[in-house]
Amino acid sequence: MSAKAPNMRSVLRGVMPPIAMPFDKKGQFVKNGMREQIDLIIKAGASGIVAGGSTGEGHTLSDAEFVAAMTDAYEANAGRVPFLAGLIVNSTIQAINRIRMLDGMQLTALQVTPVHYLFKPDEKATIEHFRTIWEQTRIPILIYNVIPWNYLSVDMMLKIMDEVPGVVGMKQSSGDLKSLSDLLLRVKSRNVVMSGIDALLYPGFAIGMHGAISALCSAVPGAVVKLGKLVEKNRHEEARALHFHLNRLWNEMPHEILPACVKYVQHLQGVTLYHPRAPMVSPDAAMQKRIKAALKPVLAA
Repeated sequence: MSAKAPNMRSVLRGVMPPIAMPFDKKGQFVKNGMREQIDLIIKAGASGIVAGGSTGEGHTLSDAEFVAAMTDAYEANAGRVPFLAGLIVNSTIQAINRIRMLDGMQLTALQVTPVHYLFKPDEKATIEHFRTIWEQTRIPILIYNVIPWNYLSVDMMLKIMDEVPGVVGMKQSSGDLKSLSDLLLRVKSRNVVMSGIDALLYPGFAIGMHGAISALCSAVPGAVVKLGKLVEKNRHEEARALHFHLNRLWNEMPHEILPACVKYVQHLQGVTLYHPRAPMVSPDAAMQKRIKAALKPVLAA
């Protein structure tokens, strides 16, 4: 790849679900456990998949588990849709080493959070962090702006994209629709603006976001794909109705155990039920009942 990253807008767009990670009751990674889920997602019309993100409990993976999970997901995808590797790491060298562990894979892009432990680097160090990852890997980077105590301002995100050609876009999260709008207003034509704001996917599509990478995309990929298409066709009355169905489902999926809730919703659509990694717990019977009731109109829409 040349020193200048390609324009990725035609590639990183649409619904790109972050796949959930298959763990058994003891918290061990289940080999070949992602194929059913990935098949469900691709058959629903998703434009790509992301492995190793928050929904995939990527922050819990050892290096060996990271390689195993990426390999399983990559092989299950089998080149059908663009494939993004998620990095939730605390140092520049850790990010680079993890990508080198995936040598031989044709990765479309990397989804990379700012460092997330206690110590926050300053502006210059943050830019150099992403610059070095790009220069050492030559894989386009989508910054996942989700870390509360290392949250990047719109000005900072724009500066990183301007100074580091390999940073091709941002995934804006934390319920911040205003920043999503400001990014769409100000980014250059080559940059990508994705949303991870589950409760507000409809207004995100309506203001022109380039795509979504979020828990609901993984839980109910077909419904989110349909939502995007309805907005594209200016069928806003139907889109608003679907939005509120999704909103009700989202309200029954507590953030504290969100990956476990995603796995349960997928299970209701025929995917093997896997477990979250402790200390996260699975939804209890009462919560399952509420989720199941909220899911029904989403799938019927």
